[in-house]
Amino acid sequence: MVNLPQHSIRVILTHQAPSGAYPASPTFPTYHYSWFRDGAFIAYAMDVVGEHESARRFHDWVVRTILRHREQAERAIRRAERGRPLEEDYLHTRYTLDGEVGDEEWPNFQLDGLGTWLWALAAHVRRRGDNPYTLPSSWREAVKLTARYLAALWAYPCYDLWEEHPQYLHPYTLSAIYAGLQAARAVGVFNLDGQATADEVHRFVLTHGVRDGHLVKQICPPEQEATLDDDLTTAVDASLIGVSTPHRLLSPTDPLMQATAARIEAELHCEGGGVHRYRADTYYGGGEWVLLAGWLGWYYVEAGERERAQTLLRWIEAQADPEGNLPEQVSTHLLAPAHYSEWEARWGPVAKPLLWSHAMYLILHRALERREGH
Repeated sequence: MVNLPQHSIRVILTHQAPSGAYPASPTFPTYHYSWFRDGAFIAYAMDVVGEHESARRFHDWVVRTILRHREQAERAIRRAERGRPLEEDYLHTRYTLDGEVGDEEWPNFQLDGLGTWLWALAAHVRRRGDNPYTLPSSWREAVKLTARYLAALWAYPCYDLWEEHPQYLHPYTLSAIYAGLQAARAVGVFNLDGQATADEVHRFVLTHGVRDGHLVKQICPPEQEATLDDDLTTAVDASLIGVSTPHRLLSPTDPLMQATAARIEAELHCEGGGVHRYRADTYYGGGEWVLLAGWLGWYYVEAGERERAQTLLRWIEAQADPEGNLPEQVSTHLLAPAHYSEWEARWGPVAKPLLWSHAMYLILHRALERREGH
């Protein structure tokens, strides 16, 4: 029988590129890139299980990649300061394993991954017990540039973490930006202006991102409010878990966060099963995502609901194939089954292994162990 925690660590370490980048999936051609978002969670998982050198190598790759493309970031900051459209001047959400721009067109203007990277880097520094004021100069330079970039661009609509809906702002994305700005201060390279921006982001989410007592999937810019579909004004998305776990824009036990989690549980979590992204999902038929089951379980651990977390952990373990590999999603309960075949014809079978799935499993597994006193 496969020891899934050990196998998950091995999958991640085996497929980490010599550059330090983590490919999203080694067997799914479309995912032969490294995303800041996926990689940040993977690096955090490596820190959680004590593989600090792997995490350090990923952070080093991010630093090199950001500094390699710093002119795009600086142009974006200048345009934002003048209130102008960004055009093509922005950092991408994913790069090749060597830190270069990919050849294919992609919905690249996404801000959450950079915020999540700053959060993961601060966690890496904290777990290693490093003095943040002695970070390598290149790391400090990349952190400062990224924080300036997020502070300047946070109010621009962008693609969400599922790489959709670029016309809106997204509470999850904003929470990642909030966490990133806080993290930049924690490692000593951002100032009080950064905290003021983080506070502004916090207020914006609570003012515009709440309907019927819970957080919503997306926020429409004021000039577009008349075009917003009524269903989207109250829809939830499983990524909203991240507003508290781990980004702490809200605490796990905040009544607003608890109401949001309850709505996610009711609408997106199959009883005894996994977690869907959102009700209108059609990607590979809208299956149950392994990483989201791990994410919701992680939230439940932090909220003190250990039995719910254990149920999700067991479900994840049941999704591993005989070799122990975890997929991106499973197709037991599809929200839009008519769309499954079109994605399979376009890109092949569902990605497996997905390194982010293994990372979220490790995070949940270790979180439960900590609560049990191991």
